[in-house]
Amino acid sequence: MKSFVSAFGMATAAFAVATSASAADLPSRKSAPVEYVRVCTAYGAGFFYIPGTDTCLRMSGRVRAEYMYDQPYSRNVDSSGFRARGRLNIDARTATSYGTLRTFIRYDINRDSGPYRGPYTNFQTVSASNTTFLDKAFIQFGPITAGRAQSFFDFYANDLNWGLLRGPDSSTQLFAYTATFGSGFSATLSAEDGAERRFNTFDNVPFGPTVSTGGNRMPDIVANFNITQGWGSAQLSGAVHQITTASGNTGIKLDTEYGFAGLAGLKLNLPMLAQGDVFWLQGVYAEGASSYLGAGTYGSFTNNNPVQIGGVLVNAFDAVAVPNSATTATLKKTRGYALTAALLHYWTPSVRQTLFGSYLNVENASTTNVTDFKEYRVGSNLIWSPVSGLDIGVEVLYTKLDPKGRVADINRGGAFTLASSDAVSARLRVQRDF
Repeated sequence: MKSFVSAFGMATAAFAVATSASAADLPSRKSAPVEYVRVCTAYGAGFFYIPGTDTCLRMSGRVRAEYMYDQPYSRNVDSSGFRARGRLNIDARTATSYGTLRTFIRYDINRDSGPYRGPYTNFQTVSASNTTFLDKAFIQFGPITAGRAQSFFDFYANDLNWGLLRGPDSSTQLFAYTATFGSGFSATLSAEDGAERRFNTFDNVPFGPTVSTGGNRMPDIVANFNITQGWGSAQLSGAVHQITTASGNTGIKLDTEYGFAGLAGLKLNLPMLAQGDVFWLQGVYAEGASSYLGAGTYGSFTNNNPVQIGGVLVNAFDAVAVPNSATTATLKKTRGYALTAALLHYWTPSVRQTLFGSYLNVENASTTNVTDFKEYRVGSNLIWSPVSGLDIGVEVLYTKLDPKGRVADINRGGAFTLASSDAVSARLRVQRDF
């Protein structure tokens, strides 16, 4: 038996050697090396190298669930509504000998009901709607920015509040060049889409046809000078906006006018109060460029985007046509200014509160359908962030409108002289950024 076992073991060993020798003669088949995703630390957290390239990519996003109560001015409109928003950000950056090449995309999708769908038209026949929009899509190559980006005129841009404050806050198409001078100083010259900042009609002059906006002839020219340092930042901005008219089938010809706007803004970091505390203050003045006041961004009742509080409608056109005779008119530019302030305070590292407000004053040329007005907005929000990236909070906003003269009143279906109109809105928000 021992002889048998010994013989079997020797045979097995010989077979293994023979098999190994035969396998050594066969061609080798090695698997391709695995290319693992590498972390890119050059541009901050969340970036990784796209395999096989020198480009760093970061994908992020947001999910927002919000409920709003908006004081109703009529039984025909919704005062209660919901919003669900999904956001996707894609940020790709590559180091080149000319500087960083960056491409950024931000895309939002909303599901809205109630007052989120607009405060002007009766929407009770449709329960909810979907809206999708490209908020940002731009290329930055060294000092050049091209595409859809935040206007270089803007400063505060509703950074801390949820409801609307007056003041500039626009994403628009542009081509811009930014020069940096060191120590936090920079200056930008930007050609921006003037068509997005115009209103589609000026006024129905008494002699009949509407004097409407003419075709776009030139972009808005925007420039700013900015300083950003440890104490905060400050900015001066200016813009030139062309106003053209079309007279339809009439013989009325109105000269092209040029509006302008200017901004001064200040941001102060307040670590002596609490880490993360900040105070914003800005003022804007405009003639013939009402969009830079944020005066036409409350909703979309018509292409005019009127200011509406409690059923009262007023407009802030770029200009109005004032009749001189039965067949002639003069284009008069609208003047106005907006003041905005906001204070952010951290009660604890996870609980913060913002107090904010704005004041808008618009002076239109005196015509049949246009009136001067003032608007006050003041509010506050309180936000709890139990974990990083998650916000749970509430906000209340009070708005008061003081028109001068006769205004359109949706409640009573006509034009009336009113002392003032006000409204209150409140929001509950849960938001996750990732």
